[in-house]
Amino acid sequence: MSFLTGSWRPRPRVAVIGVPFVWLSIFFLLPFLLVFRISLAQMDGALVSPLLTLSDGVLTLQLHLASFIQLITDDLYIATYFVSVKYALVTASFCLLFGYPFAYFMARSERRWQPALLMGVMLPFWTSFLIRVYAWKSLLEPNGWVGAPIHALGIDEVLAFLGMIPSPDQLMYSPFSLVLGMVYTYLPFMVLPLYATLSRMDLRLIEAAQDLGATPWQAFWRITVPLSRSGIVAGFMLVFIPCVGEYVIPELLGGPETLMIGRVLWDEFFSNNDWPMASTVAVVMILVIIVPLAIFGRNQVQAQEG
Repeated sequence: MSFLTGSWRPRPRVAVIGVPFVWLSIFFLLPFLLVFRISLAQMDGALVSPLLTLSDGVLTLQLHLASFIQLITDDLYIATYFVSVKYALVTASFCLLFGYPFAYFMARSERRWQPALLMGVMLPFWTSFLIRVYAWKSLLEPNGWVGAPIHALGIDEVLAFLGMIPSPDQLMYSPFSLVLGMVYTYLPFMVLPLYATLSRMDLRLIEAAQDLGATPWQAFWRITVPLSRSGIVAGFMLVFIPCVGEYVIPELLGGPETLMIGRVLWDEFFSNNDWPMASTVAVVMILVIIVPLAIFGRNQVQAQEG
């Protein structure tokens, strides 16, 4: 009755939950269902065959699982998924290794310097992503600003010995250049959530630990790191998830041995014109990404409850 008399008002809880739900339904769920529908079809010339057909009053549902069977039985696709996950994990680990000290330095620096440091982290976003990645091709040349010191210090020989580059005189189109480009690109996504977590930490806990006899290193491992776990998980997921499906960086900086799932998607869609196979690859990739997302959500809930 209150709705009819005009006294009804939307509840804040409904609005907070409903708006993101509608947004995700329109821009994630519906496109995913469309891609999933294509993965269950087959190519009929240049078009995708319909799943439902009506003939003589009979409605027939035709689900083609050939793409999923091929994905499971073909070693190429399985190896590509493993390679993509491997490079995503390596990139996220290096971003955490380099990003945590910088985020810690930002959080512990004087308040008047923190905006400038934060601006320095965000400054690369002012330049085109494609231009920043493409610039590494010049930097890694033998006479480049990065390639020349590496050759002069003999680091390229160590990288060649570890199998990260084909030969000491070739830094480009190798696992080294691929990981370097992805770490450079996604490092801010690790620093920002870590800085947000560390800057809110109560420093009195560190003082209390030192008063109880803990060394600075013990206070860091037993107080700072556990309290920054939510930032670590958030930064790791923000780096890992886009790295799994990365296409531009492997295409520009990676070599033939660094075939990742983004390149396979491109080849299936535009080179082979096999939309069901490409959609199948995309669906499985989304399922692979959902697993770490579920882990991230579980950790967030546990952190809030704790």
